Amino acid sequence: MAANAVLPHPTGRRTIAIIPCRWGSSRFPGKPLALLGDMPLLWHVHQRCTEATLLDDAIVATDDERIEAACRKLGIPCMMTGTHPTGTDRVAECAARLDADAYINVQGDEPFIEPSAIDAVSEELVHLAGEPVAVNAYAKLEDPASVINHNVVKVVTGENENALMFSRQPIPYPRDAYPTYLRQLGLYGFTKHALGVFRRCAQGPLEQAEGIELLRLIEHGHQVRMIPVAYSGLAVDTPEDLERACKVIREAPGFNGARDGEHPL
Repeated sequence: MAANAVLPHPTGRRTIAIIPCRWGSSRFPGKPLALLGDMPLLWHVHQRCTEATLLDDAIVATDDERIEAACRKLGIPCMMTGTHPTGTDRVAECAARLDADAYINVQGDEPFIEPSAIDAVSEELVHLAGEPVAVNAYAKLEDPASVINHNVVKVVTGENENALMFSRQPIPYPRDAYPTYLRQLGLYGFTKHALGVFRRCAQGPLEQAEGIELLRLIEHGHQVRMIPVAYSGLAVDTPEDLERACKVIREAPGFNGARDGEHPL
């Protein structure tokens, strides 16, 4: 049971958060263990998961022994996996070895993700039947710079709130009017069946071009339900993002800095 979880889901469903972490990010190698305040980035993400009320457990999934060792020292449950092209492929391997009704992929670069957003994805999964096969959270983009930032994935939705397309480019294109832009968050919910579907689908040209794993489902004709959630607007994709996140932490009430300037690991 997650340390601060309050109650299992009222339907009796077992839901697990899985935080996929890899060392070799091209934009930020070693990112999961980069210090944010006085703790590694992955610790902050795991902490947000323990604050959600509809999770039964939260684990890190990795293929890197340095990350596994750090989790052991921090008391964070960790599962070693094989090498995978995406975080969701890594989550799917874990799901095949962990018994649960639902799995939430909480990306390891979202240290400020709202626990209520994790719960919202968990709750929406309860109501899915057949199609769509996955749930993805989104938030409105208020910052014009984020609209053109290729590290920020944009999504467009239809009237049924299912995703029509994901892209790192600004979509829709503002030809005749300035549209509302939506940011897809690193927060995906799946049933065990849905993760099996994901693993059986081959990467398509859109996913390969954009580097957005949920495009795999859309390319193979599956639906992804989008739900709006509260979001801080700050993910850590680059070292510059980490500097901004550290500033937020330093200015937070009660922050006293790193413990004697030492790395907690």
